[in-house]
Amino acid sequence: MTAFLLIWSPKKWPWPELPDFARRVSAGDAVADTWGCGFARGILPGDRVFLHRVSSAPRGLFGSGYVTRAPYEVPDPTYKRGYRLCIDFVYDWLVDANREVVIARDDLRVHPFSVQTWDAQSSGTTIKPIAEGALEKRWMQLVGKRPMPALPVAGGGLTQQTAMESPAPASAPAPASAPTPARHRRAPRSA
Repeated sequence: MTAFLLIWSPKKWPWPELPDFARRVSAGDAVADTWGCGFARGILPGDRVFLHRVSSAPRGLFGSGYVTRAPYEVPDPTYKRGYRLCIDFVYDWLVDANREVVIARDDLRVHPFSVQTWDAQSSGTTIKPIAEGALEKRWMQLVGKRPMPALPVAGGGLTQQTAMESPAPASAPAPASAPTPARHRRAPRSA
């Protein structure tokens, strides 16, 4: 399994649903989401993602999840190429990063975390293996061991399969709890 960074800059992409998403994840709901992933086409179902708040305090990692759908193209005329790449994933942990983060940016400046470039300009950056192992260990110490969430399905029910066992097919509609993929909320303009 590989891990990737998803970047969120509240200065560029408002996220008014974040407190509700965090509450639902905390309550144990399987919350799916869609996120821009820059140019990264090598992200696979089952890979890990970690959300990193940048540009304003509190900076740091505030969420994690598992990819449920590999990168796909979403038409977007604001990009030179006419589209942006997005992934779908389901959260296993999320806090309201407007108020707190799980691992502060300053805590990522020490070895072995310091080998990673955390302040990427766009989402989809691969987390280096040495940092990934240490991050998973530290994450588990801080949030506890969490099972991979079940996938939400249209109509609000849950499947019994995990994200790795049952990735969403390319023609499947977005899960009921996922925001509309066409939004620009977290798709970096520089991607």
